[in-house]
Amino acid sequence: MPDAVVVGAGHNGLVAANILADAGWKVVVCEEQDQSGGAVSSSDYLGPGYVADVCSAFYPLGAASPHIRSLGLEDYGLEWCHAPTVLAHPLADGRALILSRQIDQTAASVEAFGQGDGDAWRRLYGMWQDVGHPLLDALLAPFPPVMAAARLATHLRLAGSLRFARFSLLPVRHLGEEEFRGPGSLLLAGCALHTDLSPESAASSAYGWLLAMLGQEVGFPVPRGGAGQLTAALVRRLESRGGQVLCRTAVRSVVVRRGRAVAVVTADGQEMGARRAVLADVTAPLLYGGLVAWEHLPDRLHDDMRRFQWDYSTVKVDWAVRGRIPWAAPEVAGAGTVHLAESMDEMTGYCADLAMGRVPSRPFVLAGQMTTSDASRSPDGTEVVWAYTHVPRQVRGDAGGDGITGRWDERDRQAIARRVEQRIENFAPGFTDRITARQLMTPPDLQAHNANLVNGAINGGTAAVHQQLVFRPTPGLGRPGTPIRGLYLASSSAHPGGGVHGACGANAARAALRQEQGVGRLTSRPVRLAARHLISGY
Repeated sequence: MPDAVVVGAGHNGLVAANILADAGWKVVVCEEQDQSGGAVSSSDYLGPGYVADVCSAFYPLGAASPHIRSLGLEDYGLEWCHAPTVLAHPLADGRALILSRQIDQTAASVEAFGQGDGDAWRRLYGMWQDVGHPLLDALLAPFPPVMAAARLATHLRLAGSLRFARFSLLPVRHLGEEEFRGPGSLLLAGCALHTDLSPESAASSAYGWLLAMLGQEVGFPVPRGGAGQLTAALVRRLESRGGQVLCRTAVRSVVVRRGRAVAVVTADGQEMGARRAVLADVTAPLLYGGLVAWEHLPDRLHDDMRRFQWDYSTVKVDWAVRGRIPWAAPEVAGAGTVHLAESMDEMTGYCADLAMGRVPSRPFVLAGQMTTSDASRSPDGTEVVWAYTHVPRQVRGDAGGDGITGRWDERDRQAIARRVEQRIENFAPGFTDRITARQLMTPPDLQAHNANLVNGAINGGTAAVHQQLVFRPTPGLGRPGTPIRGLYLASSSAHPGGGVHGACGANAARAALRQEQGVGRLTSRPVRLAARHLISGY
């Protein structure tokens, strides 16, 4: 019997399994799909010699995360690659904003659009240099992050803490109005839109600033050979410590006896015991009332799961391209990541369409030039291009006039693919003429690839402040522990949420270790009782 069973071989599940194996636990990871990785995987579906990332692609959080860095994955084959430029945001007039790992280059780029904006960018980066690392440690630690928050407070002091709290809660549109004269804030706003927040959402500044400053410091790196190489390194490391990954082994339920998780039941009806813990790298709605029957859970949790808010659905496209993308702004050619939106107002319109259930007529497109980032991704003289945009979870209309219904039949698929391609064409005339192969994934396709991507949601739930920290995934369950002893939530539905940083898995693994080592025995029962109280009533 293994000490722990991990349900799901996504990156969080594999990080958790590695940490448990390091502690001497016997660990088995059960994965429903044919291969490990979940949303961190790659494929040759564009043709021989082309490597496409099926879901996620760029990993600034992975490169900076203390949880992933501590695993030493470079010793197991992981190699990070960088494009010459981190990020580009082309504009309608043929110019482009550039974010480079060289601060002078970034500052010069934004200064060219507004006098004094280069100094504004330097101020924002200076703030990151002062507090960025203790902040990242606090964000990626279990909530509440007592030690990490104390270190952060020593950097900020009281007056600085209040100002930083205000800064963190600002909408990114307002931050841009406060700090920039020109459109330099689009670099921040585009990063904020990696989440499901709008430029007017509270805390969108914090997300945009965090990702942009990570790009300034560590870049937006990709694994050489494809996203799947990050997963492969995690698997190799785990296996070197005696852990197992069982693919094509779907878990259908968690066995609970006397209030404790003791086993899982697989799709073929086999019961696999877990001597110490079960860690679930699945979304909260798939765990509560799914793998764990409601009879074992507090009544209030049923209603909380009904109120759980997903992030928007996603449409993702890959292309094989002859030559390179013919960008109107030449400086975009060297960027790994490209944000496509003409203005802040256009971003707001896109988010407004999503909020009203309409497929946006002018979608914000997040694109990646994968061969520019890693030359091994395609043959010489070609490019692999990766892009996604969001669509409503429930389509109530099409602002673009093509009659997209949300059924995602062949008509819908072709219409949304053309719309995304047209967005690139607007900034790179001639792009569509260079396409030699295309792969499209709509929300049902993403969910078929990975059951955690429910209807194409890629972040395990909204990034809005009402479902973060102590509220993630529900009020009273802001830590990896669950109302069931020995069961831990290890997916992006847990704090700190979406992104390839491994913190959700690492926090769950360390919670299981603390419980077994007796560190939490004096407080575990009060904590569980308090959690049940919070869940069962207002």
